[in-house]
Amino acid sequence: MNFKISGHHLDITPSLREYVETKLERILRHFDQVIDVSVLLSVDNQKEKDRRQRAEINVHLKGKDIFVEAHHEDLYAAIDMLVDKLDRQVIRYKDKVQSHDRESLKYHSFAASQAQQ
Repeated sequence: MNFKISGHHLDITPSLREYVETKLERILRHFDQVIDVSVLLSVDNQKEKDRRQRAEINVHLKGKDIFVEAHHEDLYAAIDMLVDKLDRQVIRYKDKVQSHDRESLKYHSFAASQAQQ
């Protein structure tokens, strides 16, 4: 897995990098086919103080790209919200990929031939 973290108007400290990496381990626990992860942490000069810190993530999975962003007044809280949103999307994608609700074509053609007899 390729992991890239960058900051916009913000220096990425080792503790901030470690916090993001430990939070993303939860995603890898659910779905291990992650190819690439890009995280962008930024501080905006908006008039809204409660939405000033922004965290974005772009995850490239096998067969899909997922983009999530979160805003909060605290960067660590924004990262927590971001990982929660990403976790829900990854679990939904995993369930969709591994769904066994569909019948196979082989079984369908066998059942159709039995019905004709």
